Amino acid sequence: IQQGAIEPWSKPHYRTQLAELKRAARKEKVRIDVPWSELTDEEKRFVVEGSEEFHGIRGFFRWLERKKYKVHVRVFLSRYRGYLTCPDCSGARLRREARDVQVAGRTIDRVSALTVREAQEFFGQLELTEREQAIADKVLKEIRRRLSFLSDVGLDYLTLDRLSSTLSGGEAQRINLATSLGAALVGTLYVLDEPSVGLHSRDNQRLIAILQQLRDQGNTVLVVEHDADMMKVADHVVDLGLGAGEQGGRIVYSGSFDGLMQEPRSLTSKYLRQELAIPVPVSRRRGTGQKIKLAGASEHNLKNVDVAIPLNTLTCVTGVSGSGKSTLVHDVLYAAIRRIKGEWDKRVGTFRKLEGAELITDAVLVDQAPIGRTPRSNPVTYLKAFDPIRELFAASKDARSRGLTASHFSFNVPGGRCEACQGEGEVRVEMQFLADVFVPCDQCDGKRFKPQVLEVRYRGRTIHQVLDLTVREALTFFSSSPKVLRRLQVLDEIGLGYLRLGQPATTLSGGEAQRIKIAAHLSSHGGERLLYILDEPTTGLHFDDIAKLLTAFRKLLEAGHSLLVIEHNLDVIKTADYIIDLGPEGGEAGGQVVACGTPEQVAQIETSHTARYLRAVLAEGRSHAYAAGRGSAVSSGA
Repeated sequence: IQQGAIEPWSKPHYRTQLAELKRAARKEKVRIDVPWSELTDEEKRFVVEGSEEFHGIRGFFRWLERKKYKVHVRVFLSRYRGYLTCPDCSGARLRREARDVQVAGRTIDRVSALTVREAQEFFGQLELTEREQAIADKVLKEIRRRLSFLSDVGLDYLTLDRLSSTLSGGEAQRINLATSLGAALVGTLYVLDEPSVGLHSRDNQRLIAILQQLRDQGNTVLVVEHDADMMKVADHVVDLGLGAGEQGGRIVYSGSFDGLMQEPRSLTSKYLRQELAIPVPVSRRRGTGQKIKLAGASEHNLKNVDVAIPLNTLTCVTGVSGSGKSTLVHDVLYAAIRRIKGEWDKRVGTFRKLEGAELITDAVLVDQAPIGRTPRSNPVTYLKAFDPIRELFAASKDARSRGLTASHFSFNVPGGRCEACQGEGEVRVEMQFLADVFVPCDQCDGKRFKPQVLEVRYRGRTIHQVLDLTVREALTFFSSSPKVLRRLQVLDEIGLGYLRLGQPATTLSGGEAQRIKIAAHLSSHGGERLLYILDEPTTGLHFDDIAKLLTAFRKLLEAGHSLLVIEHNLDVIKTADYIIDLGPEGGEAGGQVVACGTPEQVAQIETSHTARYLRAVLAEGRSHAYAAGRGSAVSSGA
């Protein structure tokens, strides 16, 4: 206790509680200079429960509970709060009266614990008397119909009582889709943003059938999608382009799919016609020969899984939805490595043994979350390229004569920024019950800085004009500044040369944010050997974006790092050096390693659903073969 055994009282704000305990302990002759484990039960009870003069740990937390209206108290309490199964209902969440009612020997909580697949069997085989059938007929039909919708959208592995907060974005969207089908609405416009996210190729045709069913009911279905199969069955296709960012925003084609295939300007049609393609590598990287080995992973539906991840390679974890991919990679492997590195204080998924963590510096999760949540965050600040740019301005004759330092050219701190908008270039107008409106700042006209700062020029441009340059333009402008050039060069190499240096992070897509994060890692971490983990990095990416993403992957591998990617996209899977395929199905029927090896080896495994689709793309891709590590998308005529 003397050395801080009571962790919450080691914080400066609550040290008075520790002082009270010490005074009370001296009076009660409770030892505070021995390990907690050596205290008697009576001494421990005194510390926890307290006495007439001392409130104890339990009393301290009761006192805090009364102050939960304060945000910092709620945050503090959450650090010490655990959740236990309710002893009264054993986690069923229902009173005994409700749990006493049974249908075919099962209570409602036991039925809720079934997967969709198991529930279909249960309600399909339900034997009722003639009287019971008359009462329950309509209800049963509705239950069976809605369960079939969930199964049709590839969610038959989910349990009926699964918490919505634990669902992935793709799963939540498909549940909403099943709900819409169950509602049997007509004359409705459905807008779906990439419904194929998180969906294995096997389940894609079922999803398409569902969307066609919605259409046939008299509805209009508008889908934002990059999946070729979805495009092929569309009644009408609208293709935007020609490129990304400022090079886009125009309708390249609008009409039937057959017409799209004939459109010479469309980048989409060039990939569909195979004029451009992501080819299959002629050879696979062998890596360093070293491996990270995980044995006995048995979290959730994983069944004592043993896997090995070859270092300095691109390893893809594949399998149908619900097969255990995220559990294996996120909950077990990533958490275990971070715990070993001393950077993880949350729960780690169950496993028996982990070898090889010492071979890497750390594991890094690269997701599509925004690089910042305010307009002040942008590509150059994230890449730390803005610091040398500000130094260049501060070193100019104009800046020195005005007494301006590098901090005056930052919009993140007071000094040179416009204080009316605090360097954001726009101000928020609250609209009460409507969404807030953002308008350009009328003090700086959206330029973010004070007039005296905007008078300073470097090579003829103000700081605002420099931030308005695209990455590609900036490479020419800063050609004599190696510090800036080195960081911006990486952005251009991975296909982000069209971004403006000061483009607000709030306007970047998920794919752009992810590639900026990769660029940041490429421009730093010299000498480190990292394991990069990405979960479906192709979400929201066009064929051409995937080609650029693979270029970024190649650069990470060339820098000596390793990549572990959860993916359904066959263009990424076919370029992998090593595949770990989980399955064979989702839920309880999954959680096993079905196949592992190179794409060619996995493609031969008959029990693998991934193999069936992989065989076809490997056969197609051989005409676009290239040596591993060379280029990205290539022309079939090259």
